[in-house]
Amino acid sequence: MDEAAVYRELWAERDLRVPSHRRVDAEGRPTLEDIAAEVRADSGLLAVKRKGTADVIGYCGLILDGDEPELAFELLRVVHGCGYATEAGRAVVTWASEAGYRRLRATVWHWNVASRRVLEKLGFRETGRVEPDSVHGHTLLTVREL
Repeated sequence: MDEAAVYRELWAERDLRVPSHRRVDAEGRPTLEDIAAEVRADSGLLAVKRKGTADVIGYCGLILDGDEPELAFELLRVVHGCGYATEAGRAVVTWASEAGYRRLRATVWHWNVASRRVLEKLGFRETGRVEPDSVHGHTLLTVREL
């Protein structure tokens, strides 16, 4: 699958607990072009490809907004549980450390146990800061010193 198709698939298969503006709606919005524009705006996100096949299976990288970069990742459901998010996240954390960043943050929905486990494996710790959303659940802030 090419990058554009993967991003579209990621948006289509998102958990129903994710806010509706972050999923493809019944009219097919956002379009592939809308999604591509959003990914380009977050220029620190990179395609995650499987070694050997070069299949694009998601994205991982840093969102550079403010003084503290945020680790972000999302992979196709078909590859969940295979260690790809941890491997990609580890590479990004290493790069961030070598680039001179002192700390990274990551936010995660409280119900997203798999992503919380990945962040824990990468050395992130939950801060106790919670941003409540009565419709979609709570977002937790995690941080990692580099």
